[in-house]
Parts: sequence; structure tokens; C-alpha cells
Amino acid sequence: MNFTKMNGLGNDFIIVAHFETLPENAPELSRNMCDRHFGVGADGLVFILPSDKADIRMRIINADGSEAEQCGNAVRCVAKYAFDHKLVQDEALTVETMAGIQRVWLTVENGKAVQVKVDMGEPILRGEAIPVALSQERIVNHPIEAGGEAFSFTGVSMGNPHAVIFVDDAPRFDVEKWGPLLETHRLFPNKANIEFVSVTSPQEVEMRVWERGCGQTFACGTGACATVVAGSLTGRTERRALVHLKGGDLEIEWNETDNRVYMTGPAEEVFVGRWHKA
Repeated sequence: MNFTKMNGLGNDFIIVAHFETLPENAPELSRNMCDRHFGVGADGLVFILPSDKADIRMRIINADGSEAEQCGNAVRCVAKYAFDHKLVQDEALTVETMAGIQRVWLTVENGKAVQVKVDMGEPILRGEAIPVALSQERIVNHPIEAGGEAFSFTGVSMGNPHAVIFVDDAPRFDVEKWGPLLETHRLFPNKANIEFVSVTSPQEVEMRVWERGCGQTFACGTGACATVVAGSLTGRTERRALVHLKGGDLEIEWNETDNRVYMTGPAEEVFVGRWHKA
């Protein structure tokens, strides 16, 4: 089985583009291929499939075999792959995901996509729709306890659930300790992606992330979107901000006119290979 290894700011994926439908053994295949010691190594296995609603369809299986509804870094990789490998011809395309259809715009140089802007859709803020086991219309600065420590979080869904927690120093925060405790907290019936964020200025933040089904990753596109939404809701940031992640930077805008969140950032093809165990 041929594959391409790609990353969006260090959030890395194995891209497979020759299936017509999602294979039945996709969870097992992802666990094996994403293993960083015995496999290729990645945060997820991504299938590019035909779509009758959009230009292409994306299905993403996390490293633990669970399926993600959405992934901002993955959709940038998929869009770049689709254009560079001639699956699509236009610099504007649509991608079907489990969270809906996303519009994508490419910046192209020398026939290759070098920058990708994605319409990530409208943020979901109602507690039960995120989902969070709370009935409020908005979950803003809500207290949460884990491991004997008290935090507060703001709940946002970008097609997948996020809990954004503001801390003093995100780059030095112990993500490996607190991330897994909060991901599986009883308030999150489908688990949650956990963002730890410190604010540099109203237009700039530092973010570290514990991703549901993956662990700590170098970047999370939907998490960066959720972070700017949460920053705006809590009065910490403006609606447009630069998010510094472990793997690099993303430009995020929560547009006031159409209520949609736009993410701009790079994607990179690393290498191609063949998997012999499929």
C-alpha cells in the first residue's frame, strides 16, 4: 500500500489516496502504521476518498484507532496533497469531513501549494452540542477539577470537542501530566482535546495541546481555532490572533461578519513509501 508522510507544523499524518471507501481494518491499520517504533510513525492515518458532495472526502483515524470528526492540520495536508498530486485542478476546493464540508484556498508557487487557508466553520458553543455535560448556552471560564487541582475552561467545538484552559506559561506547562486527566474528565462524554494557553498580547498567544486519541502533539489546527474563540469570549484576545504552537504558527480569525473561523498555515510533504503489512 503506497502512502505519503506529511505534516502541518509537526502534527504528522500518513496520507493514503487510492481507496474508494474506508477499509474495514482502518483502526488496526492506523494503530500499526502510526506506531513510532514499529511503524511509520504519525499522529493519524488519513484517507482521501471520493465525495459526491465536495471535491474530495477526508477520513482521519487517530493513532489509537479512534476516528476524529475533524482536524485542521490534516485538512491542510489533504488539500496540498490533492492539488500537488493532481486530484484537483483549482486553487480553491472543498473537502468533505465528518464535521461538514470545508472550503479551502491555496497559495501556489511553482505548481505546488505552499500555504493553505481553511474555512473551519462556525464554532459550536452550546454545552450539550460540544459536547460537555452541562446545559449552558456557553461554557466560559467554568471550573473543573482534576488530580486534586482546580482549573477553569472554556468549551468550544470546531466539529470536535475542545476545552481551552488559560495558564501562566503554556510552553513550560506540564501537558503530559494534566492533559490525560482532563481529556477523560466526566464532563466530556466523548472525551476532549485540551488546550493550555498563555496570552502574550491581545493579538498573540502561546498554545500547547493534548489531543484526544493522540496525546501531546506539535500542533492542532482546530485547537488553535478554539483557542482564539475562547480568548475572544473571555476578553483575553481579539478575534484575530497569531497562535504559536510547538511546531510553528497559525493565523486564526473568528470573523465577526459571518461568524466563521478561518485558519491559515503551511503543510509539507516529507516522504513517500510502501506499507507491506496491509
